[in-house]
Amino acid sequence: MSTILQAISLRKNFGGVVALDDLSFEVRAGEIKSIIGPNGAGKTTLFNIISGIYRPSSGRVRFEGKDVALLPPHVIARKGISRTFQNLQLFANMTVLENVMVGRHPRTRVGFWRSIVRFPGVRREERLTARAAKELLDLVGLADNAHRAAATLPFGKQRLAEIARALATEPKLLLLDEPASGLNVRETEQAGRLIQKIRDMGKTVLVVEHDMSLVMGISEEVLVLDHGRRIAEGPPREVQKHPEVLRVYLGEDFHNAASAES
Repeated sequence: MSTILQAISLRKNFGGVVALDDLSFEVRAGEIKSIIGPNGAGKTTLFNIISGIYRPSSGRVRFEGKDVALLPPHVIARKGISRTFQNLQLFANMTVLENVMVGRHPRTRVGFWRSIVRFPGVRREERLTARAAKELLDLVGLADNAHRAAATLPFGKQRLAEIARALATEPKLLLLDEPASGLNVRETEQAGRLIQKIRDMGKTVLVVEHDMSLVMGISEEVLVLDHGRRIAEGPPREVQKHPEVLRVYLGEDFHNAASAES
């Protein structure tokens, strides 16, 4: 598989705090890659750089071979990178359908003023946008909730609505920031199947997640961060056994005991 995303020697400082420290990795097109690490490891900071919310202090991000690290978020979205957020970012008073339609904005041709004065073609594009949004709601299992206010949905379904909205931008690379956060076991399993379905549609998926059962069940590769640095990367089974990963997740005493036994 070809490489769709490259992070090259990324560094991000917040004052005297180093959130990312000389981080390099690649994501192959058509794979599910997960990023794990303890709180403060730099995972969300990394997503914010890839999606254009933050600029790196140094280093580069290349998407499909082109530098994107200094581009604004809306331009990056048009190029094919979309994301969800750890904390839900839905428009609470809009319907679920309207929320997903908002996600289509980077792919619409009607500008602000044409929509205000209702030039020819505006209503047609609105119908096409609504149709595409309904198809995405069907994909994530929310077709029956299209006309409910987003705020009235249970938490797990709000997560699904946010994924549908991210997909509405027609991304090539989808960034999912803790998609299983706040979900129960059944909802987490459903989220895993949905992520795999999205991959099977030809999308590349980069996931930040704390739920290890989900990560190990859906990922082709796992990247492990600690204090902004890469400490391990590879297939899930290999990463699970990596001594630095055991140290970070299970503690120094466990790591020393495991080394003594081997």
